[in-house]
Amino acid sequence: MRSRLRGFLAGIALALSALAGGLAWAADLPEADVYGFDDSLRPDSVDYPDWFNEPFLDLPRDLAQAVAAGKQGLMVYFGQKRCAYCHKLLKVNFGQTDIAEYTRKHFDVVPIDIWGLDEVTTLDGAVLTEQAFSYRENNTFTPTVVFYDRDGKEALRLRGYYPPYQFRAALEFVADGHYRREPFYAYLARGENRMVFDAADMNEEAFYSPPPYNLDRSRVRSDRPLAVFFEQGDCHACDVLHGQSLREPAIYSLFEQFDNVQLDRWGDTPVVTPQGRATTARQWADDLGLFYAPSLMLFDEGGAEILRVDSVVGFYRLRNVLNYVTTKAYLTEPNFQRWRDGQVY
Repeated sequence: MRSRLRGFLAGIALALSALAGGLAWAADLPEADVYGFDDSLRPDSVDYPDWFNEPFLDLPRDLAQAVAAGKQGLMVYFGQKRCAYCHKLLKVNFGQTDIAEYTRKHFDVVPIDIWGLDEVTTLDGAVLTEQAFSYRENNTFTPTVVFYDRDGKEALRLRGYYPPYQFRAALEFVADGHYRREPFYAYLARGENRMVFDAADMNEEAFYSPPPYNLDRSRVRSDRPLAVFFEQGDCHACDVLHGQSLREPAIYSLFEQFDNVQLDRWGDTPVVTPQGRATTARQWADDLGLFYAPSLMLFDEGGAEILRVDSVVGFYRLRNVLNYVTTKAYLTEPNFQRWRDGQVY
């Protein structure tokens, strides 16, 4: 009950913050409140920072120039002009002096408009339109930020929007070469000591199935898709998810069409995965490379992963993701972003 109340209060606090700002979207809120905001398409088009590279769209040349300038590599930003999460990254994260200066010191940034029709020369020598390049990279959500090291190898990929503290960590993870020695989730865990959080403090929902967690669908198909919530205690983003989006009847009713399981991302709870492998919640999360809480994994009736939501998510994006799964749109359009584009335009 206490955890449900905490989630509810988190939603109330964010709503009051928005009202206090004249319903201004969350770029105007403190860093601690970047999790809950109106994530519908923005009426205004955001501009790139003036220190982003001019979009000549020749990535080998861009990388060579970055290396010649003593930088650690290239950051390729895939975004949309009216995407609320892109606005958040460009205005909130890059609006902080330390993040902007650190990024400029260690990386050159190349913007890619996922709707763009200009040609891009990719690091592997292909020549594609911006849109085709984005689809080829299977960028599920915007913004997607891909870090390439000095050798042109992918060092880290961030799918969606992450709050400033995690974005800072991502910059340091690549710039300082940690990506060569450990995965990002391990780097974050060392820095934040997440494992001490109390799993009993996690939020509860009536639609969560109780243990034991035998999620195997590889032998006998289920009648419903599966949603696995990887969460943790003392998690503000989890509180916002439960206090806002999951309190919306439209979202709640969609989840009632799933089998739903909540796991402590750092716990040793036994789990049999949808593919039939015996493991623990923590080991499974490590194998999936999850570093954000809450992360939502969506599987079909046979245990195949359809989609994962492992970044900040609000009402509109979450509703679209759930509709994509419940309508089985993934069977005819395996790229969520392309399906979403078709729904909007």
